[in-house]
Amino acid sequence: MPDAPQSWPSCLCHGLISFLGFLLLLVTFPISGWFALKIVPTYERMIVFRLGRIRTPQGPGMVLLLPFIDSFQRVDLRTRAFNVPPCKLASKDGAVLSVGADVQFHIWDPVLSVMTVKDLNTATRMTAQNAMTKALLKRPLREIQMEKLKISDQLLLEINDVTRAWGLEVDRVELAVEAVLQLPQDSPAGPNLDSTLQQLALHFLGGSMNSVAGGAPSPGPADTMEMVSEVEPPAPQVGARSSPKQPLAEGLLTALQPFLSEALVSQVGACYQFNVVLPSGTQSAYFLDLTTGRGRVGHGMPDGIPDVVVEMAEADLRALLCRELRPLGAYMSGRLKVKGDLAMAMKLEAVLRALK
Repeated sequence: MPDAPQSWPSCLCHGLISFLGFLLLLVTFPISGWFALKIVPTYERMIVFRLGRIRTPQGPGMVLLLPFIDSFQRVDLRTRAFNVPPCKLASKDGAVLSVGADVQFHIWDPVLSVMTVKDLNTATRMTAQNAMTKALLKRPLREIQMEKLKISDQLLLEINDVTRAWGLEVDRVELAVEAVLQLPQDSPAGPNLDSTLQQLALHFLGGSMNSVAGGAPSPGPADTMEMVSEVEPPAPQVGARSSPKQPLAEGLLTALQPFLSEALVSQVGACYQFNVVLPSGTQSAYFLDLTTGRGRVGHGMPDGIPDVVVEMAEADLRALLCRELRPLGAYMSGRLKVKGDLAMAMKLEAVLRALK
């Protein structure tokens, strides 16, 4: 950033004071050398202000400063990183999620970094947080989950548009979705986890609804995303009739076996584990592996690490299938736990389409 031209009296005064500074340095040498000589490493530059006017960046190597008339500031040119702390944001479809970001940057112009912004780190962090907030408010939850890399690249361009004028360039932005605090409301943005789970539950129940619940469910309007109280749901009356010989979850997965195919595996490409707590208190594990071949389904743990783990009690599963318990209420109350990548959980829609 060039300085404004000086008038000849100012130049004269500047030259005279600089000469006196050099003279004082020579007279007091070598004692003054301990204070006037500075070592600048390769990864730094020194910005020197002589009588308040900025000079060309100094370094690397040895830099001579005039006593009393020179001041300096070191600028680190190495790549640095900071994190945008997780904050609560609302997506376009009404979901509430906790999102943060990791940002890497470096300074490419040390003069601009000193002259334009007082606190470069704080200004860059605020710019990244504002850009992240604006970008996520325009997108539904499903797009945020499935296109994090694309959103990160867009944030990189938007942040650089601002920070390049400060002599700083952002190298990488990585968006991090910490947690989904509230599922999305009904909107044209597309199906969500709640609707997918309910449709799968109703379809799997199919011909076994009568044997599980003792009769066909009464027709009613489609389930909605409204918040309901699930603290005291109606308990299914299982004591008046004999329990089914085959566990409910195992029967559902067995019914899924004929529909597995290589096309379904290529479309989903994920492994699911279902942990069902039986009335006796024991936990049974089931898996649906759609990663290789035609896919596999069965009892026990999958061979690899599952992408999504679903946990719930068998009584809650039966209540879910009988529409006595809403998936959203079960999820929000903690009775239905979904661990893993939410985008992978939403791919259960492909399983539902294969069954139709």
